[in-house]
Amino acid sequence: MSVQFDEFVFDEDRRQILRGAEPVHLEPKAFELLALLLSRRPRAVSKRDIHEAIWPGTSVSESSLPGLVADLRVALGDDRDEPRFIRTVRRYGYAFCGTAVGDPIPALDACRWVAMRAGHEIPLPDGSHLIGRAERCRIRCKSKRVSRCHAQVHITAGRAVIEDLGSRNGTWLRGERLRGSSEIQAGDTVCVGSDAIRFVAGAAGASPLADRD
Repeated sequence: MSVQFDEFVFDEDRRQILRGAEPVHLEPKAFELLALLLSRRPRAVSKRDIHEAIWPGTSVSESSLPGLVADLRVALGDDRDEPRFIRTVRRYGYAFCGTAVGDPIPALDACRWVAMRAGHEIPLPDGSHLIGRAERCRIRCKSKRVSRCHAQVHITAGRAVIEDLGSRNGTWLRGERLRGSSEIQAGDTVCVGSDAIRFVAGAAGASPLADRD
């Protein structure tokens, strides 16, 4: 995900935010919070959802989230009382309130690859797409056996390559545990935790091919 707002450019793949040509320093958790709010814009994100995304399975003090938001505001030069970017939603959570221009997500029939999971079709345009439990994952799973950022699919020039990101329980392709990265073939099923994800290929600008056995 790449998003531009005011003088800032946020690049999730490079884990970088620039103000003009100068990098802006953000602690990892603050970066993840900004990524989450940008991905859900303009909707507000509840405190509970933020905690689950940033501190999964961890008990933290009530001041942790407000402190993280304050750090993010300082880095962006934002103001709590007159926010340009981060809006507090009283007794609920936070929302990104700035004007942002990001990478558009192509329509389903414009993508070369589609991930099919639990009856849902997820278009995969060229680029990198995370699989895992984190809010920012393109293919999101809820199983506790799936890591927050479990694996990543790279789509380029009509090819799909999957890479395990050091997950605890592994990524399985064609019945074998993935070591490093491997190219996905049309119709392959990738298993992460208890989730099975089927990858279907189709020509750009045409409907995806139906599954074939």
